[in-house]
Amino acid sequence: MTGKAVAPRVRAGAAFIVAAAVLSGCSGEGKGQPAWTAGASPTESTTAGAPPSSAPGASPGAPTTGAQPSESGTESASAGATAASWKVFSNSTKNVSFELPQGWIAQSVTPDQGTLPGAIKVEVKDAKGAYLATLQTGLPSPSAAACEEAARRPYVVVSSVPVDLPHREGDGLITPHVVFRVIQGYKYFGSYGITNVVGGSDGRACALQNIVRGPEGKGDVSFGDLAAIKAFATDEKVAPAKAFDTLDQAAKYVNAGSEFANVQRMLMSLEIKS
Repeated sequence: MTGKAVAPRVRAGAAFIVAAAVLSGCSGEGKGQPAWTAGASPTESTTAGAPPSSAPGASPGAPTTGAQPSESGTESASAGATAASWKVFSNSTKNVSFELPQGWIAQSVTPDQGTLPGAIKVEVKDAKGAYLATLQTGLPSPSAAACEEAARRPYVVVSSVPVDLPHREGDGLITPHVVFRVIQGYKYFGSYGITNVVGGSDGRACALQNIVRGPEGKGDVSFGDLAAIKAFATDEKVAPAKAFDTLDQAAKYVNAGSEFANVQRMLMSLEIKS
């Protein structure tokens, strides 16, 4: 164990319910379903961007409106049960480490071309060998990709928990968080990771980056199932991203499942020494 504090395991949906009750008069019972707000000011720290799929006329492909999702909002850690026994992975120079369940596998692989000297790449799989996440350091910062208005899709921040990591500051950047975000396409596509990059100023984006912009000269860091999540086309492979028929399903994956609880704790335990 590294000694890094992990937030208490209480329901991530609780903050949604409070915000919804105050801002829009809508509320839930706190049983794993999110409460969605509508008409709130974009400056409020709320989670919205799409109505519940059970709302009349709502469908994954329909345009929606709502408040700006809040990557920087402080939500509680997942309520799902975590593994009883954990171990620590460290790289050869001991400057990067994270915790993972005892039965999971962390394997160092060759870093991608173009990464900075000293960069590492680690793939994490569960006890059955199923892929869960990749940690990459020393990544070059990508150029901003073109994003046409017609390609921008609504997204929702289902969970957002702050994490202490070296990072760059600037426009469009926040303090690092461990997030689970869902972007709306023909289904609701979800992805977890660390980020300090805001998805979109108005709750719509072409892609959501699971990237922490590192300090100058240090390179960026990615730790999650994908480096970026988008709304996939029907002929594209979705995995390892998650696909949900409803937003309630996405909330239950975060609030009730042990997989996300374990992944979230692993991502929150990441330590990088400068």
